[in-house]
Amino acid sequence: MRIMTGQQASSGSPTRRILPVVLFNLLCYIDIGLPMAVIPVFVHQVLGYNTVLAGLAVSLQYLATFASRASAGRRADRHGAKPTVVAGLAICTLSGVALMLSGIMLHFAALSIGLLIISRILLGIGESWTATGAIMWNIGRVGAARTAQVISWNGVTSYGGIALGAPVGQLLAGLPLPYGGLTVVGLLSAGLTLFGFVLARQYAPVPPVAAKGPPMSFGAVFMRVLPHGAVLACGSVGFGTISACLALFYAHNNWNGAAMALAGFGVSFMLMRFIFARQIDRYGGLVVALVSLLVETLGLLVLWRCTTVAGAALGAALTGAGFSLVFPAMGVLAVARVGPENRGAALGAFSVFLDIAVGLSGPLLGLVIQTMGYGALFVVSALFTLAGVGVTIVLKFLPR
Repeated sequence: MRIMTGQQASSGSPTRRILPVVLFNLLCYIDIGLPMAVIPVFVHQVLGYNTVLAGLAVSLQYLATFASRASAGRRADRHGAKPTVVAGLAICTLSGVALMLSGIMLHFAALSIGLLIISRILLGIGESWTATGAIMWNIGRVGAARTAQVISWNGVTSYGGIALGAPVGQLLAGLPLPYGGLTVVGLLSAGLTLFGFVLARQYAPVPPVAAKGPPMSFGAVFMRVLPHGAVLACGSVGFGTISACLALFYAHNNWNGAAMALAGFGVSFMLMRFIFARQIDRYGGLVVALVSLLVETLGLLVLWRCTTVAGAALGAALTGAGFSLVFPAMGVLAVARVGPENRGAALGAFSVFLDIAVGLSGPLLGLVIQTMGYGALFVVSALFTLAGVGVTIVLKFLPR
């Protein structure tokens, strides 16, 4: 039995065709959100490691995503999007199992951190395969002309999943259980993506685009998308700051509510996608990216100067609102620089810039915290987003 035959997939509104497949991306990102507010504190305060390792524990996922982007894009181009999504969900399930075991072994710090590292690496690989495959699957279902809409919906479910998962994960991690709440977080993570794996196998695939010539090398595709990817990298540092360091910032100030601030980041991100995503087609990706990066910079500066929980929550929400449209605004322009047979590779190469920025920002910003304090953390991040503003202005005036 197959759910959504090809004929069924081509009927109905584009949104109704996008939603069944983008569900798998939502499940993947709930898995990412569940431990996001828990892992830095678990590594630093429960296992007793420093803030650099606490930041690295979060960022390892994004480094693994970076390392697997090329394989995700090529697999989607050559073998189809559905097999890529199914494999990604299976890997995410294994990540949840490793996270559960890390919680069980919390009294053996070295073993626990080792299992946690394995979990983060697996989740990074699963994320890249699931997210890339879901976008390619939906482009095949609704057509390349709706690429911005597809990317926007993927982003809504990505950060919506984080916004949903983070407070649930923090609540579960606080349960008085013999092996610690992280065990339950891992169990729930594994269960969600196992459900997605079973469901995805029942959906009808879309065939990969037939190549009109030899495929471009990943290096060649990477160079094609480099200018727009550089803007994405600058904007992604703000997201890396929020995901890797916001919980530590709250703990440093003895504040409660880090998970709610992460949820605020995700909610503002989703609202911007819902309300303003169509402005990309109206005003162009460069204009939308420029305004978005300025809003993101404002959010980071609010975090720099805040002295209350409410101020920090506002800064996180502004950062999420600003970062929201950077990916689709630049992504549409980046994907358009290659032919349809290399679309998955272009999407993977473009996403690499997010992975690099977020993956490196965790440990490097952890080092900033150790040497210069939490105030410098947000100033450094704001300088990166301002650099993105500069690159966008340059691209605006360069010949197309």
